[in-house]
Amino acid sequence: MTFRLALCNEVLGAMPFPAQCAFAAACGYDGLEVAPFTLGPDPLALSPTTISSARRAAADAGIAITGLHWLLVKPEGLSVTSDDAALRERTHEAMKRLVGLCAELGGRYLVHGSPAQRRVPAGTDRAIARDRLMAALALAANAARAAGVTYLLEPLPRDETDLVNTLDEAAAIVREIGSPALATMIDAKSAALAEREDVAALARRWLPTGLVRHVQLNDRNRRGPGQGDDRFAPLVEALVDAHYTGVVAIEPFEYVPDGPACAARAIGYVRGLLERHAPAADGR
Repeated sequence: MTFRLALCNEVLGAMPFPAQCAFAAACGYDGLEVAPFTLGPDPLALSPTTISSARRAAADAGIAITGLHWLLVKPEGLSVTSDDAALRERTHEAMKRLVGLCAELGGRYLVHGSPAQRRVPAGTDRAIARDRLMAALALAANAARAAGVTYLLEPLPRDETDLVNTLDEAAAIVREIGSPALATMIDAKSAALAEREDVAALARRWLPTGLVRHVQLNDRNRRGPGQGDDRFAPLVEALVDAHYTGVVAIEPFEYVPDGPACAARAIGYVRGLLERHAPAADGR
């Protein structure tokens, strides 16, 4: 058994959600990793009917809603590091509600990237901002544990945020909080831009710790895997060698030539790499 492949659904954002599910399934994806803002202008106010319809659309297409990402984009103005205590409280409530949404959709994890919503405010000490982020993550982890899902802190490069740029930094926070429902993850683009080690070496070092529980694939040029100079075969081999059975999500930011073509090309490329290494994983 090896990992499942999911597509970040905003890649198909021009399609209605049922069509996204059907297209992703036809391409061979095992699931969709959903950006909550794609389900409605205010993901915190989605009706039970909208939520159940999305879950049913995935089931009808034969794929899973694997988890959520891009958590704090909508409603606008959220921040876990703001100097405004009332705003931080609203953000905490949003995070807890998104944990509930993930569970209702049948997802198993939430990826906390949201770089703009965790930047250090001007004039604020970085240590204070880090403490505020930790407080938010601890609350989210408690909610995630109760809901039976995992909350993941995503390291992001310095051109996106000035708080938590490397796996070392993310893992330190995860360890300090100490919740079994809180972990970190590897985003290939971010790791290529922020880490000293190559992505495959990072995977080999961190997967055995149990702190890394999710992977996203994208080239450092922000396109899909196979559409740039980054080599993904060593990372796929590292995942297979580690017997990783979680989700690997395809997350391009630039869709070349368009979203559907990018999605189809990416899964063909990654499945080709996986087939090359699958015999070792199957013991043949």
